[in-house]
Amino acid sequence: QVQLVESGGRMVQAGDSLRLSCVASGRTFGSYTKAWFRQAPGKEREFVAALRWPTDSTNYADSVKGRFTISIDNARNTVYLQMNSLKPEDTAVYYCAARPSTIATLQSRATYLYWGQGTQVTVSS
Repeated sequence: QVQLVESGGRMVQAGDSLRLSCVASGRTFGSYTKAWFRQAPGKEREFVAALRWPTDSTNYADSVKGRFTISIDNARNTVYLQMNSLKPEDTAVYYCAARPSTIATLQSRATYLYWGQGTQVTVSS
């Protein structure tokens, strides 16, 4: 069993930077693939970034590539999403997620078993 708690979301101006954190509990979390998704009002939850275990390879949505970075502090069981050059279209509730190792695409929402409750990010123009 894994529990995930996101934090760090707030209102910022376009062009600003923000770092989201996801603290995990559970003995198996270290061997899980980690990811971030987001959901804007009236839209489906969409993939943002992922970090695959055990290779630590990363994958990003085209809309955030070059601006966002996913990373992990294993000692603290914490996953981060560093967001730079934020745009109004980045406004959404951001969720962290985790899943056991699988060959499924990293962007498949249905393959993630554990989810946080989300943190709101609002980017004003």
